[in-house]
Amino acid sequence: MIADNDFLLDNFNPVAIMKGIAVRMRAHRLELNLTQKGLATKAGVSMGSLKRFENSHEISLKHLLMIAVVLDATEEFEHLFSKRQYESIEEVLKMSKVKKRERGSQNA
Repeated sequence: MIADNDFLLDNFNPVAIMKGIAVRMRAHRLELNLTQKGLATKAGVSMGSLKRFENSHEISLKHLLMIAVVLDATEEFEHLFSKRQYESIEEVLKMSKVKKRERGSQNA
């Protein structure tokens, strides 16, 4: 569980990211005229999970994906950890020079 005071860095704030996702999901739910109960039923998640997500911004990845399917918002998940797109040949050449990480010796 992540407390509100954890990870308060300018460019990396999981609490703010979680809150933003929950707020956007709720707004999308309301745009579609869905009640919490209606969305929970359609998504196959409990009312408790949905309420917890909207109120404290916590939810399992599985339940978040189930909700995203109902709200037709799964495309973003397709790109979550995709390969980086390079903007120039110089960037590609620079990255090719970076040494690949190797496994450490198991005898160490």
